[in-house]
Amino acid sequence: MREGLFIKKNIDKWKGYQYEPTSDPDEMAGQFTELVNDLGYAKTFYPHSKVTQYLNGLASRIYLGIYRNKKEQVSRILNFWKVELPLVIRRHHREILYAFLIFLLFVIFGAFSTAHDQTFVRGVLGDRYMDTTEDNIAKGDPFGIYKSGSQVNMFVQIAANNIEVSFMVFICGFIVSIGSVWQLFLNGVMLGVFQYYFFSKGLGWQSVLVIWIHGTLEISSIIIAGAAGFVLGNSILFPGTHKRLYSLKRGAKDGIKMMIGLIPMFIVAAFLEGFVTRYSGMPIWLSISILAASLTFVIWYFIIYPRRLSLKLSTN
Repeated sequence: MREGLFIKKNIDKWKGYQYEPTSDPDEMAGQFTELVNDLGYAKTFYPHSKVTQYLNGLASRIYLGIYRNKKEQVSRILNFWKVELPLVIRRHHREILYAFLIFLLFVIFGAFSTAHDQTFVRGVLGDRYMDTTEDNIAKGDPFGIYKSGSQVNMFVQIAANNIEVSFMVFICGFIVSIGSVWQLFLNGVMLGVFQYYFFSKGLGWQSVLVIWIHGTLEISSIIIAGAAGFVLGNSILFPGTHKRLYSLKRGAKDGIKMMIGLIPMFIVAAFLEGFVTRYSGMPIWLSISILAASLTFVIWYFIIYPRRLSLKLSTN
């Protein structure tokens, strides 16, 4: 094989190893094995070529990375949350912004539709939910639906549902991002209808203080899952200079990392809904404090901290 063809065949793979290093020891070992094979081939047929020197340096760097990664599992986990995930999020801030704006548009659409057609509420939320909620409003306990059932069972069911909904939003990104847009549409319209209904009953701000205790993390997770779906879909639509398969692998890896980062939010949101939201009569200051803490965390970890970390690493 000519040297030019050898380079053209493998350059995307080498660049991926060089510019997007992994912290996974198994993946790193696989990359090292691949590079050793390529290096052996290059030394055999192009012993004095610059590509041989390049592969030797790249293989040495990954070998040192494997050696450094012989650390405690806890250190790798901390590094994921402190460095790796925030940098992935920073790389895809644009997709998060798009997902937020699209979701907000669908929320407004849902509220607008409800304002002009009261039957739209039942069409979206269902007769069973509406009948139960209207009965609770008549009894003077509009959020009584959150008090039904065992707290533990409710926590488990809600956590499973949150994970299912968000992963569906993400996985639908395979349909060239349109699938994720559709899922954002379904969830955004539902939220708009739901929120407008309570405002129309004079319970709007009360619903915010009660429902958004868990809703802040829950809705944020759906939006970020939508962004992860866009990352996945765009990797298929816009591979850039990379081969489409390589671009898809890279997009899938980033998207999955973003989804892993949401798992604690799913669990905390389910805990709040199962154990805290049911106390709808809690002091206003406590409700606002929980809501503000959730919103502050989302803004800090997903917007402010990734920007600061990226800037810090780029200036070092």
